[in-house]
Amino acid sequence: MIKKLLLALLVVLLVLQAFRPEKNNSGKKENDISSLYPVPSNVEQILTKACNDCHSNNTVYPWYAEIQPVAWWLDDHVKDGKKHLNFNEFASYRLAKQYHKLEEVFDEVKIGEMPLESYTVVHRDAKLTEAERTVLMDWSVAVRDSMKARFPADSLILKKTK
Repeated sequence: MIKKLLLALLVVLLVLQAFRPEKNNSGKKENDISSLYPVPSNVEQILTKACNDCHSNNTVYPWYAEIQPVAWWLDDHVKDGKKHLNFNEFASYRLAKQYHKLEEVFDEVKIGEMPLESYTVVHRDAKLTEAERTVLMDWSVAVRDSMKARFPADSLILKKTK
């Protein structure tokens, strides 16, 4: 009985391998944050190592992303990350949303919520040092300060929608 159950489970897992989510590798960058605001090389390095797999249009997939159902879980994780913030689509956000997302970058990095612990457990190099966290937070503040200097204050405030 157990052999039949294991064999059935194996067949199901093999069949699942044929159903794969589309990879997040469009490489579209025409609305990249760097098209609007300076992204120094040290910030770009931090974003690449710790943020872009989930917050850009180009995910670098680990080997286990080829195995179902793990690939579905990763796909959902990436889609959720991009829904919250996509650095490659940043210029398409309205001004108040851009400002708000940069506030969130600051807040999430400051309290250690980003990158997610579930990500850094596997991708240990994505764990931010104190110096890297400071660089990212300082960059976020600098970009927001430049926005405040350039745009009217009320254009930087997200309006509550009903």
